Amino acid sequence: MARDPRLDPDLANLLAFLDAAATRPMHEGTPAEARASFRTLAVDLRDQSLLPQVEAVDDTTVPGGAGPVAARVYRPRATGPLPTVVFLHGGGWVIGDLDTHDLTCRTIATLCDAVVVSVDYRLAPEHPAPAAYEDALAATTHVHDHLADYGGTEVLGVAGDSAGGNLAAVVAQSFRDAGRPLAGQLLVYPGTDLAGDHPSLTENADGYFLDLPTIAWFMEQYVGHLGGTGLDDPTLSPLRGRLDDLAPAVVVTAQFDPLRDQGAAYAEALSAAGVPTSYRCFDGLIHGFVDMGRHSPAAQAAVEETCHLFRSLLHPTPAAG
Repeated sequence: MARDPRLDPDLANLLAFLDAAATRPMHEGTPAEARASFRTLAVDLRDQSLLPQVEAVDDTTVPGGAGPVAARVYRPRATGPLPTVVFLHGGGWVIGDLDTHDLTCRTIATLCDAVVVSVDYRLAPEHPAPAAYEDALAATTHVHDHLADYGGTEVLGVAGDSAGGNLAAVVAQSFRDAGRPLAGQLLVYPGTDLAGDHPSLTENADGYFLDLPTIAWFMEQYVGHLGGTGLDDPTLSPLRGRLDDLAPAVVVTAQFDPLRDQGAAYAEALSAAGVPTSYRCFDGLIHGFVDMGRHSPAAQAAVEETCHLFRSLLHPTPAAG
């Protein structure tokens, strides 16, 4: 498959390796098969000895929208009271779990000096929208109300990648509406506009890890029961919501990601609404790059820059004077 020569060469090699594996496309299988395939890629092929080391990792539960859901708490080696971050994993609201995003959570905890609470929200199609949002909101509300049990300071942030970035953005809007403060939101190649059509969906439709048929398949599992209506609801498409008075944001995208323009549009709209926003589009990278640092120095550098930006929201420098 011919790909843009501007693609990071290390990621081009990774994509060629995946091509050679000749596995059945995710959108042609069942959700269970998709989850197993993603877990093989994200967990089984990972060298556990190379994971960032943290002080403690504890499995627990937190309240969800319809009962307890699993969660995992990462405590970094930093001392003293710390900020807390609720992390919502990606995977199109269909795949992904606490294990597939273990590296990402360890990285955020380590580079941001924060306690990270990763939430295993309910997945579609068994639990279509709004189940994931309800779980994300209930879990984040619980953490907000029990910060002394987590990081120990009043500083709370939300973070997520892809579908998790969508959920983090929606939770940030809900927290604003409820008058609950957030220190920041980290949105990594988020899906922000399920109702819209953006050029990058076509430009990067095939050949860059996440493809358009898979996006359509994820959408069918998550919101297919809505029959194509209501996709402009802000709990599905946060770009369509009210954006003023939101927590400061870090929004990052990748050049060769179908979701690139949705993230860019959200960052631009946040800035226009007066929300302090740092936006980065990383050249040469693809959807999923936060888990690809072991394959690509460019991806690792992007992860480190992203965490540096988010860390500045969680650990603000006191104003002089």
